[in-house]
Amino acid sequence: MESMNIHPVAFDHPDAVKLNDRVQLEYAERYGDEGDVTPLAAAMFKPPYGLYLIAYDDAGTPLATGGWRAMDENGEGYSDGDAEIKRMYVTPEARGLGLARRILAALESDAREAGRTRMVLETGTKQPEAIALYISSAYTPCAKFGHYRDTPLSRCYAKPLR
Repeated sequence: MESMNIHPVAFDHPDAVKLNDRVQLEYAERYGDEGDVTPLAAAMFKPPYGLYLIAYDDAGTPLATGGWRAMDENGEGYSDGDAEIKRMYVTPEARGLGLARRILAALESDAREAGRTRMVLETGTKQPEAIALYISSAYTPCAKFGHYRDTPLSRCYAKPLR
């Protein structure tokens, strides 16, 4: 297997935008809607309040993304000290190589170093691969939060970082 290089990038970096467009298409296909409409901005992923990563192959092709953003208690069900995972995605051609697991571990480590106390994420029932990844990475179901907290297909998970 060729080596994969994981690099921090801005959320609005051209490669991040390209992969975000692909994940949005996949959400739309799976859920029959417009994709994830959670309001996100590049500033949310700037260290030390977040991080956005892209995995590249040796040829410089972007194959996977993931980010975290700091969230604190608000009207959407977050708690003080939360780090929320957003835009975890692996291109179909790179699935099965362990990239999501590597990105997830890097995001957890970075959020822990930034002083966050709990990693949280929201996914959906039509993404069984994502649910399997998170459960196998010690995430457990938690009270629903975020933009999709009232959506029946939404599932929320959390993992303590301390």
